[in-house]
Amino acid sequence: MAGNWLGLLSIGVFYLIVLGIGIWASRKSKREERKCTGNSSEVTMVGGRNLKIWVSIFTMSGCMYSSVLQLLGWEEAIFWVLLKWSTIQRRGGLFFVKPIRSKKYVTFMDPFQEKYGDTLAAVLFIPALLADIFWTACILGALGGTVSVVLDISSPLAVGISAGVAIVYTLMGGLYSVAYTDVVQLGLMFFGLWFCVPFVLTSPSSANFTVAAVTKLHQEPWTGKLQLEELGCWVDDILLMAIGGVCYQAFYQRVLSMATDAQAKITCYAAAVICPLLGIPSIIIGGVAASTNWNQTSYGSPSPYEEGQARMILPIALQHLCPFYVSLVGIGALAASVMSSIDSALLSAASLIGRNIFKNIIYKRASERMIIVVVKVSVLLCGIIAAAFAMTSKSFYLLWYLSADVLYSVMTPHVICTFFLSQWVNQYGACSGFVLAILLRALIGEPQIGLPDVLPLPWDKIQEDGHRYRLFPFRTVIMLLAIVTILLVSRLAKMGLLNRTSDAETDTNLCSMAPIQTDMVEGKRLDKEQPLFSEGDDV
Repeated sequence: MAGNWLGLLSIGVFYLIVLGIGIWASRKSKREERKCTGNSSEVTMVGGRNLKIWVSIFTMSGCMYSSVLQLLGWEEAIFWVLLKWSTIQRRGGLFFVKPIRSKKYVTFMDPFQEKYGDTLAAVLFIPALLADIFWTACILGALGGTVSVVLDISSPLAVGISAGVAIVYTLMGGLYSVAYTDVVQLGLMFFGLWFCVPFVLTSPSSANFTVAAVTKLHQEPWTGKLQLEELGCWVDDILLMAIGGVCYQAFYQRVLSMATDAQAKITCYAAAVICPLLGIPSIIIGGVAASTNWNQTSYGSPSPYEEGQARMILPIALQHLCPFYVSLVGIGALAASVMSSIDSALLSAASLIGRNIFKNIIYKRASERMIIVVVKVSVLLCGIIAAAFAMTSKSFYLLWYLSADVLYSVMTPHVICTFFLSQWVNQYGACSGFVLAILLRALIGEPQIGLPDVLPLPWDKIQEDGHRYRLFPFRTVIMLLAIVTILLVSRLAKMGLLNRTSDAETDTNLCSMAPIQTDMVEGKRLDKEQPLFSEGDDV
């Protein structure tokens, strides 16, 4: 019982540090709001476009770093996954910085609203919002499960406390609080885990983990083998990581927070280097855990792998392979670092709701104060919904899987077409591509959520429970088919084979798009009711 109280105290200390930094950053955001010449809501959403470059680098690394993978026990794969995240950032810096910054957008949904109008943009908004909520729920659920296993406390209690802390400082300071706390959280995680590494490596119950990587000692080799028949699955997962991540609002929020394009690109490139480095301590600890004779530890026999707790291997290793005071540092730092992803996802979802739904659709004459209030209420509601999912879901991996899957299959085609093929697409094509992607993904099914696998695919393997094991890279094929459909249907519409023939005609409702200017300019526009774009403009 004493260990439980000390563990709770350790996590509490780290949470208080993070909360204190968030409160300090919220005061800084208020000072920046007074100096900002643009809309005050931009301070909340994109830091007034004046975030310091070193802070931006750390917050980009924090929001893209998959700390949840540590809690799910994927230490043997985390470096590979982080390389994919770094690919996102490199490609983001190369290809996506200039298009999203060219017209001073505030969210990555702005170009969709500008191109297709309010109705279709509202539909495309749904998968982006669900992805952020699922991602937040996944992180909270994995954290709650970890703390409950290690400290023997209620998982809902751990979820509630973590969500509450992240919500409070995100509400207080917007992007400034999120960014500055990301710096502290990453520092706590990195140095906290490195502090534990020497103790894990010198544990008397562990063999050489480099030998265990390719040789069966106490468990199977932890590196695994790539079977030829699984090549399609690996290609699908790699592309999902390397491309699908460009659909996250949290990524663009950091890109838009910089003063210049050059600073935004430097942020992406620097974060691409930092992200893989952050995974090194986890790889070492996971490798040692896979080469440990658990019968010689306080955990006992059978091993965590035989007990079905492989997903919790990192906190279990810290608890049983380190002295107690060392494990407290590791667990506390890990718990605090996880919030660097939670706060980013909450602010991301709230920004989309506040600007693209409330401001641009529901109430176009909303004042800056009203927008900020809606953003804060949205942070609270999204946090509560995500926490509820985390407390009730039986599979945290499934939540992460759904988040990534939805964005890659459904949203990636629209991001690519809208950003780089804008002159060749229109709302007919976008709507057709969206419907096709949703339909195909539903027919392929997802047994873990009760969605039957109706559509057979090449290379399918029927499992003992009757479900199909998909070896075909179906997500990538759906994404490519959606792109082809968007371009083809858009072309048919322009040729006069559909009801309306002109892309410019479909864009006549663009006046509903909130401009990226001051309130005075916006007021004049609304009074005169002049559209932002003429019929011949190429948007």
